[in-house]
This record gives sequence, structure tokens and C-alpha cells, in this order.
Amino acid sequence: MTAQTAPLGWTCPRRLAGTMAALAMLAAGPALGQNRAVPVDGGPVKIATVERTVEAVGTLTSNESVVLKPEVAGIVSKITEAEGHFVPKGTVVVQLDDRILQAEYEQVLARFELSRQNLQRAEDLSKKGAGTDRALDEARASHRLNAAALNLAKARLDQTKIVAPFDGVLGLKAVSVGDYLKSGDAVINLESIDPIKVDFRIPEIYLADLKQDQDIAVKVDALPSRAFAGKIAAIDPLIDVNGRSIAIRAVIPNTDRALRPGLFARVDVVLERRENAVMVPEQTLVLSGGKKFVFKVDGGKAGRVEVTTGLRKGADVEITSGLKAGDIVVTSGQGKLRDGDAVDLPSDARS
Repeated sequence: MTAQTAPLGWTCPRRLAGTMAALAMLAAGPALGQNRAVPVDGGPVKIATVERTVEAVGTLTSNESVVLKPEVAGIVSKITEAEGHFVPKGTVVVQLDDRILQAEYEQVLARFELSRQNLQRAEDLSKKGAGTDRALDEARASHRLNAAALNLAKARLDQTKIVAPFDGVLGLKAVSVGDYLKSGDAVINLESIDPIKVDFRIPEIYLADLKQDQDIAVKVDALPSRAFAGKIAAIDPLIDVNGRSIAIRAVIPNTDRALRPGLFARVDVVLERRENAVMVPEQTLVLSGGKKFVFKVDGGKAGRVEVTTGLRKGADVEITSGLKAGDIVVTSGQGKLRDGDAVDLPSDARS
């Protein structure tokens, strides 16, 4: 008995039914897929302060610095302040032997007192009509001469004291008690380090962005865990023709005197600061045709929005146009999206 076969050009009804069902499923598949939400990651945009900065290197210097030296020769009789100590302005740091000058001062002071008394007597006699004008003039001249001599003796006596001309920290002394000093010999350095200065240079192309009192941030290798804030105090009007750079001096508060002159410094100059900037992670951006886009989620759907970028802060980039505070954007999974696709965001990414 032979198997029956369908006539040529005909199809078995059962096979035809299966084929038609498969075709129907293929036709329905894309429509079903369009309604399926694409799982992505995302969240609201960030609002932050963003800054444009330029980096430089510089050196810390004292606000004021001087090497104390005697005006007159003499023997060191006393060193009144210890090395490394803070001293206020006017403090006597080193005392020279002043015995001779002290004696001369007292001698001149005695003559001054005598001339003062003589002038008083001459004035009293003149008022009574018993003295001459000549005697009064001579008494006045003598008094003025002795007053000038007293001031001179006092100035010479004061020169035996080496005093701090400003508040500061003493360095290391170069003399000891008993040393004979000539006029101009170095005794000890005095450094005013609160505030402290930092000198640095930046390229001339940033000239238009610089101004006095501009903010800077400073770090030093000696104190890697700390950052110090300061302000630009002066901008040199002369541009260095060799390096095409601008010399700048900034001032940093240094109340705890942690910073010291001579330290190497890394300086960030804040050229521009914008508050309440809209920020998104850099991976949020999609590049297409030389333009930048992000997918913004609204009503459960992702819409492609063209944006303009600005400054960067770490891994985030500023969006200057196209987004606003409160917008939710897709941060990963953009490669699976088309404009208008429904998206499935984690619940914690919607707020």
C-alpha cells in the first residue's frame, strides 16, 4: 500500500495553518515590543557651583621680612628673645652695651634741666621788668640748644637697642652675648608670616580674566591634607617677554602659622564661578552629527534633547542650555533607546 501524496502545487491544510500562525506572530511582534519599557539607569540633574580655574606653581614668601642689624658698633650685652618665638612690634630683641651712652645722656639731661630753670627765672624777671631782653633771649637759646642735645643723646642711646620693626617670628640668631658687632652686621632675621604671600606666574592669555581680590586655592607638598584659600593682592603690569607670563602675588591667611616662607606651592586661580549650575554625569551625553544630546525622561518616555555644555567638575559636565533643575535624565543604557521610547527607571532614580 503506497502513501498518498498531495497533488503538485497544493499544500497540506495543517502545514498551511502553522505557517499562517507564524506569520501572524511575526507581524504582532514589533507592535508588542514597542509597548515594552526599556530598562535604563538615570536620575535628576545635579545643581552645583562650578568653577573655571588655571593651575600654576609658585613659592611662599613672608608678608614682611628683614634681617635685624645694629646702627652703631658695640658689644652684645643681652639677647632678650628666643629664636623661633613670635615678637610684637617694638620688642627689644638685642641690647648692646650702653653704659657710655647712658652716662652721656644723663650729662646732657642735667644741662637741659639747668637751662630750663634758667629760662623760667629769666621769664619771671622779664615779667617784673627786672630783667633785660638780652638775658631772656640768651636763656631761650640755651634751652633750645640743650633740648636738641638731649634729643641727640637719646637717639644715640636708643641705637643700642635692636627692636622688631613689625610683628613677626624670629629666625636663627647669628650672634651671642659678648660678640662685638660693627654697624650693619647681621644679627637675626624677622619674618611676618600672617598673612603669608605666594608669588606665581600664569600665561598671558589669561590676562583679561584676572583681577584684584580674585580667589585662589593653594596646596603645599609639606601639608598634603590641607588646602588654603587666598586672594590676589597684586598683578605685575609688566609681562615677561621671555616666558609670556604674568607675575602675580596673592595673600593667604595663616593664623596658625602652618605655612612657612620658601615652601613650594600649587596654586589654582578661580577665573570664573557660576552658582546653581545644572550638572550631569559625562556619560549621559550622546554625540551625533557633531551635536550633543541627552535623553530626558518625561511621563515614562525618553525624549532626545539637544544640549550645550559648559564647564566640567570632576566626572560631571555643566549643561548651559537644554535642561533645567528637576529634569530626569538617562545616565546609562542610551544605546538601546530611540526618541520616544518608554523606559523603566529604578524607583530611587525618579527623585
